[in-house]
Amino acid sequence: MMSETKYALSGDVNIAYQVVGEGSLELVYVPGWVSNVELAWEDPAPRRFLERLASFSRLILFDKRGTGLSDPVAEDQLPTLEQRMDDVRAVMDAIGLPRAAVFGWSEGVPMSALFAATYPERTSALVLYGGYARRIRSEDYPWAPTREERQKFFDAISQGWGGVVDLDTLAPSAMQDERFKQWWATYLRRSASPKRALALARMNSEVDIRSILPAIRVPTLVLHRTGDQDMDVRGSRWVAGQIPNAKYVELDGVDHLPFVGNVDTLLDEIQEFLTGTRHTDIPDRVLGTLLFTDIVGSTERAAALGNQRWADLVQTHFKILRRELERFRGIEIHTTGDGILATFDGPARAVRCGCAMRDAVRQLGIEIRVGLHTGEYEWIGQEIAGVAIHIAARVMSKAGSSEVWVSSTVKDLIAGSGIEFQECGIHSLKGVPGEWHLYQVNKC
Repeated sequence: MMSETKYALSGDVNIAYQVVGEGSLELVYVPGWVSNVELAWEDPAPRRFLERLASFSRLILFDKRGTGLSDPVAEDQLPTLEQRMDDVRAVMDAIGLPRAAVFGWSEGVPMSALFAATYPERTSALVLYGGYARRIRSEDYPWAPTREERQKFFDAISQGWGGVVDLDTLAPSAMQDERFKQWWATYLRRSASPKRALALARMNSEVDIRSILPAIRVPTLVLHRTGDQDMDVRGSRWVAGQIPNAKYVELDGVDHLPFVGNVDTLLDEIQEFLTGTRHTDIPDRVLGTLLFTDIVGSTERAAALGNQRWADLVQTHFKILRRELERFRGIEIHTTGDGILATFDGPARAVRCGCAMRDAVRQLGIEIRVGLHTGEYEWIGQEIAGVAIHIAARVMSKAGSSEVWVSSTVKDLIAGSGIEFQECGIHSLKGVPGEWHLYQVNKC
C-alpha cells in the first residue's frame, strides 16, 4: 500500500510526505520522536497498523523537519512546535486539504494538540495516544520523569544509537521478536543521526503545553495503555481532564509503540471515534496462493556456526526473502522459525518469487525449500487461517534442498505461463484429508 514519497516546501525546508488510502476521512498522522515514511512500511507490524488506518481514511504521513526523508536542520536550529505546525500546514496545502483529523502519538502529541488549538478551522477531530503535556517532572506534574531519569535516556542514545535503543521500555512484548528488533534499530538509524536524535530528545524534554489544553475546542479522543512503560498513564488522564469534553479511553497493555501489543483494540477505538463505525472482525475469505520457505539443514548449520553467527545469517536471509517478496508483490504474514509465510494474489508470481528466493539465498551458502498451494483462507484481524495454509506447509515439507514444490492446484492455474514442472507423484499430506498430486518446478 506504500505510496510515492513527495515533498512539500515549508519555508525553505522540504517536508517528505505520503498519501495512502481512498477513504472520505482525511487523517494526518503525526509520528513520535523520529520517523521515516518509507521504512515504516518495511516491517509487518507498523505496515499493518498504517494499512488499517488507511482502510477507513485518506492517510497523510510525513517526516518532521530534521528527521527521516525531510531536509536536515542544524542542531542549533531544531524546529520549534510552531515550525512543526507550519510543516503540517505546508503538507495539507500541497495536497489541497482545507481540513483534516489529526492523530498524534508520543512526542507527536504536544504538536498535534497545539495545532488543534491554533487552527480549529483546519482540524476536524483530534486523537492523542500515549502522550504528555510536560516531559519533565514538576511539583504540579509529578508523574513525569525527573531530569536525572531523562539523562539516563540521553546516555542510552549517546552510547547505543544504531542498536535497539530503549525498545525494552517502548515495546516489552516485542523483545523476543528478532525481526522486529532489527527493523527498529534500522528505523532509528535511518530516521536521525546520533547527534540529531539526542538533540531532538533534549528539545522534546523541554516542551510544556499545559496552558493551551483548555483552548482545544475540536472533538478529542485521548488514549493510553495502563501499563505503558515509557509514558506514565497519569499524564494522559490529566491531559484528557484539561481538554473540554474530551473522551478518554484507557486500554490494557504495557507497550508504548502504537503498532505493538493490542493494536486492533486501539485502532477500533480510533476508527469508531473518527467514523462512528467500529471495525468488526468478520472473517474475510480470500482465494490466494500461499508460499512457505524453510532453510535446509538449519540445525546442523546453527551448531557449526554458533548462536550469534547463525542468528546473523538467518536475519540476512530474511532480508533477501523480503526483497524478493517486494519485487513480486507478495505479502509477508509472519516468519516461521527459519522460514517465512507469504501470500500472493497471483500463482505465477508466487512460483517465480519462490524460485527467485531459492536462487538468491545461495549467495549466503545456504539452501532453502519452498512449497506453494492455492486455496481459500480467511483474514481474521491481522492473521490468516484455513486448511490451505496447512496444505502449503505440507507441500513444502516434501521438497528437497533448493527445490520448489507446488500442489496440482497451482500447476493447473498457471498453464501457459511458461513455467515447467516435473511430476512428483501422489502424496498423503499429514493432517490433510485425501491424496495430492505434487509437482516440482523445473523452469521458472
